[in-house]
Amino acid sequence: MDTTIGLYLVGSALVLVGLAGLVLPVLPGILLVFAGLVVGAWADDFAKVGPWGITIIGLLAAVAFAVDFLASLVGAKRVGASGLALFGAGLGALVGLLFGVPGLILGPFIGAVGGELIARRDLVRAGKVGLATWIGMVLGAVTKVILAFMMIATFAAFYLLSGG
Repeated sequence: MDTTIGLYLVGSALVLVGLAGLVLPVLPGILLVFAGLVVGAWADDFAKVGPWGITIIGLLAAVAFAVDFLASLVGAKRVGASGLALFGAGLGALVGLLFGVPGLILGPFIGAVGGELIARRDLVRAGKVGLATWIGMVLGAVTKVILAFMMIATFAAFYLLSGG
């Protein structure tokens, strides 16, 4: 198999696994998408997607990383969540993986509520914290997906519009 084709296949596989990782918290989705696009650019020695394209894609990846860290924190902090609620949301997301899509949806909420209940023993407050944390995580995930597709679109634009 030609090395160029092999690199394109590896890059494509990394991008696909990365897209799955945007919703599966155990996979570093944005990092894998970025790595796949860099491998794709490398396949033709960065002739079509060069330094400017990689820089733009890298900046979009950096924004996605920031969104990943800030989205649930902003939602939770708006309602005064405890550190245990944030820990619980993360743990709930991981445990939720074992239960498929329903677990991914409910896990962070249940974890945040449980953490807040342990910290403050107020069910109404825990429910608000759980909801705010969950909304933040969902908005963050949607934003990461949008940014990942912007990364892919940037790669495609540079690739297709290159003079080479």
